[in-house]
Amino acid sequence: MSTGRWSYDDIPDQNGRIAVVTGADSGIGLQTARALAVKGATVVLACRDTVKAARAAELVGPRAEVVPVDLASLASVRRSAGQVRDRYGRIDLLINNAGVMATPPVRTVDGFELQLAVNHLGHFALTGLLLDLMMPVPGSRVVTVASLAHHWGWIGLDDLNSERSYNRFAAYGRAKLANVLFTYELQRRLSAGGVQTAALAAHPGLVGGTAISRSLPGVIRFLNRTAGPLLFQTAPMGALPTLRAATDPGARGGDYYGPSGPAGVGGHPVRARSSGRSRDAVLQAKVWDESERLTGIRYPL
Repeated sequence: MSTGRWSYDDIPDQNGRIAVVTGADSGIGLQTARALAVKGATVVLACRDTVKAARAAELVGPRAEVVPVDLASLASVRRSAGQVRDRYGRIDLLINNAGVMATPPVRTVDGFELQLAVNHLGHFALTGLLLDLMMPVPGSRVVTVASLAHHWGWIGLDDLNSERSYNRFAAYGRAKLANVLFTYELQRRLSAGGVQTAALAAHPGLVGGTAISRSLPGVIRFLNRTAGPLLFQTAPMGALPTLRAATDPGARGGDYYGPSGPAGVGGHPVRARSSGRSRDAVLQAKVWDESERLTGIRYPL
């Protein structure tokens, strides 16, 4: 693995590019959107809370536009994809960033466990609905934000949707493992079809003070607030692995980026190694098939 210090200064010019970033109203999503806009990209903030997204768009600047999307609703995902299709003839970057973490047991309107729905199935559906706008575009990339938690994730395909039992942390690890499995299977299919779009994944390390921690137990939220600067990365640092996966000319389909420090907790972004389970090609294909079945989305591959 490289130990370089890739930073915001290394982001190449993005003029003329169109980037869709989910969950871009705060945290690392907002930092990602701002960095891309500073470099010249038109950035679509795809967010559930349109009021927060409008405020975020003011921070991102005149190159920002807002499209509402609730990743917990397949109907909303379809509407949002339709709006993006109506506004743009092409997409250069799709950054699947939005997420929820360690939520209580909640079922979405579609009957999915909330963390699986928002972190994986909603992004699986959105990518499938927009991919044909990316496939003809040179240098186009799908970047999915995973987590160190995927290392403890375990997927039983007979209960992917947590219908038999539920543990909030196990469900988070499962959803984040699904993110990485999805990335590798998407890249395999893109390569097999001779498509120039690339699929990559990234994880931010441990990041403090972002909205994703709002469902964590109180003691962890307290530590996040009080000891965050000592224990966690800032959101600008946490966004760097995503930005490197999205913009580094040397990045390749199937790459996985994370911080360079011990255990991947902090540091500048480098190519990282995902879990052995995430590299199981049989599991990748099975999770893909189950995701298609649950969402009803069929990819143009």
